[in-house]
Order: sequence, then structure tokens, then C-alpha cells
Amino acid sequence: MNLSRTDRRLLNELQRDATRNQSELAELVGMSRTSCWRRIREFEEAGLIQRQVAILNPKLVGFNIQVLLLVAMTEHTDKNRQSFERHVSILPEVTECFSVSGDRDYVLHVVVQDMDTYNDFLNTQVLKHPAVRSASSTFVLRRVKYTTVLPLKD
Repeated sequence: MNLSRTDRRLLNELQRDATRNQSELAELVGMSRTSCWRRIREFEEAGLIQRQVAILNPKLVGFNIQVLLLVAMTEHTDKNRQSFERHVSILPEVTECFSVSGDRDYVLHVVVQDMDTYNDFLNTQVLKHPAVRSASSTFVLRRVKYTTVLPLKD
């Protein structure tokens, strides 16, 4: 998508705080309110803006354990890949799943309440999947940086 400088400024402001009203956004980026509203709708229709959400603090809602789970597949077939990806897509504990290169095939970001919950999740939801050969857990000690903002240049 070809983005103007104003488009990028608008998208940057939306990434920082999508709760602002359109009058405020329009003023920040130098557009009319109507033009701002129209452009946001165009971004949504084009799929550039996928959705707007509230980002919660995991610890404040009881998710005290975060894990980066590295998964290796038994075989690299389309059937295994599709089966595993479908399975992971319905697991609420998995907030992100990446297909990766290297020794492992997937990296999952997992959030759970406690170690017992994670142990149960790992053993019943991941290791029992027929496409999974092995898994390795890396526990997050603390989050150093977290952002959903893509680095658009003005």
C-alpha cells in the first residue's frame, strides 16, 4: 500500500493510542475530521488496520508465567504443519506462534497462571500432539521491551 507522509503520521498516532477521537487525531496529523475518518475506514477495508484492542497487563489479570516454547516436529509434511497450526490456533494460552528456521520449527509465546498450569499445558496440549517430536521451554524472567507499534517513518 502506498502511504503518504500524513498516512504514516495517522497510523503512528493510532498505534500509540487508538482511543483518541477523530477530531483529536485529525488535529495531530493535520487533516480534517472527515478526511481522517475516511482514511481510517479505507485502512480498515484494505486490511492495513486489522483490529483495535485493549492491551492488558498479564500479571494484573493473573498470568504470572510467560514462556517461549520451542517446538520441533516429527516430520516436515504439510499434513503435520497444518494439523499443528490448527491445534495451536485454538489454544488460548498461546498468544503468538511463529514458524521459524533453525533447529526448531515453531516458537510459541505462552501465558499461564502458574507452573502447575504450564506443566499440564505442555504435557497435554503440546507434547501429546502427534506432529510434535520435542519441545523446549524458556521462561521469561522479566519483559524488557514490549510494543505493538511498527516503526513507520514520518
